[in-house]
Amino acid sequence: MAVQTFTDGNFQDEVLAADTPVLVDFWAPWCGPCKMIGPTIEELAGEYEGKVRVGKLNTDENPQVASSHNISSIPTVMLFKNGEVVDRVVGVADKSKFAAMLDSHA
Repeated sequence: MAVQTFTDGNFQDEVLAADTPVLVDFWAPWCGPCKMIGPTIEELAGEYEGKVRVGKLNTDENPQVASSHNISSIPTVMLFKNGEVVDRVVGVADKSKFAAMLDSHA
């Protein structure tokens, strides 16, 4: 499954109301570190297909969700389960860190 695009408009339905865990990468096009973890996020989307939904939210284009989740620095990757944040990584991390986060909640 490809990485999904989350927005202010679909976040409630696609993330908070999802029946599976959802990994959300909060990013912006001008953010260098965000670009560094992009390929990792895409790999995780493929490896966890069917167990976890994976998507990205552009904080520049979707300020409501970013603000309501207190995103103060990017990249921030959050794992939502049953509408709640169950884990979070701020900044660049390697794939094993994200995989461990997913494995503990998927």
